[in-house]
Amino acid sequence: MAKKLIITAALVGAGTTRAQTPHVPITPDEIAADVVACAKAGAAIAHLHVRDENGKNSMATDKFVEVVTKVRKAVADAGLDIVLNLTTSGSAFSEELRLAHLPILMPEMCSYDPGSMNWANSYVFLNTPAFLEKLGAKCIELGIKPEIEIFDAGMIGNVEHYLKKGLLQQPLHCQFVLDVPGGMPGNLETLAYLLPKLPEGSTWSITGIGKSHVPMMLAGLAAGCDGLRVGLEDNIFLEKGVHATNAQLVARAVEFGKVAGREIATAEEARQMLGLKKQQ
Repeated sequence: MAKKLIITAALVGAGTTRAQTPHVPITPDEIAADVVACAKAGAAIAHLHVRDENGKNSMATDKFVEVVTKVRKAVADAGLDIVLNLTTSGSAFSEELRLAHLPILMPEMCSYDPGSMNWANSYVFLNTPAFLEKLGAKCIELGIKPEIEIFDAGMIGNVEHYLKKGLLQQPLHCQFVLDVPGGMPGNLETLAYLLPKLPEGSTWSITGIGKSHVPMMLAGLAAGCDGLRVGLEDNIFLEKGVHATNAQLVARAVEFGKVAGREIATAEEARQMLGLKKQQ
């Protein structure tokens, strides 16, 4: 039997706006409702960013607490289960603030971006060596699984460095995020180049940004991925000119997985596959 497929819903991200799509969840209540909808559609993991009162990207600890508290209550009230993966990305914020919500909220996963890049040729997506050491140590201390987001090939070399230093622990879970300008393109050549470089025993998931979203899902399934990431953080359309909801994007990924002969993993099955520590 083929291994089960983990669907991650990246609901809001740091930059998707209401001007781009009316469906992006911005407020804590909207994010909580969308997590429930995505869990019902088949998502095992919800990857969360938060926004301030003006809809701008935020790393404020109190905002994370508000959002995650509402998400957890909404999921429990619906009788559902989902793994929460909280972002630590945020070059505009202090490194201390980027870590502050983790010991308070104790998510099962958090993002780990193992390098810096010129994001969309417009600003520096900054992840300093000092920050990556602190984040790796914090994940080990708290029992949080880092989701290692790979945007460029050099980031895999950085991963090897932190493995040797004991600041990352195998088995790793890597999330390819392809076709961000400034990173590697979303195509078959990129995937074929990156996959052999993953540390042995790693699990991996894939997403493509914008027009490469569907092609990278299909390529990932053909290459035997462990997961697909979908959501309005990465792509706002169901088809050209048709705005998608997060739940619709999850449902499409579920259908793609089934066509490829893959059963869809529940949250509990995803925990087993990724070696997650279920937090209380």
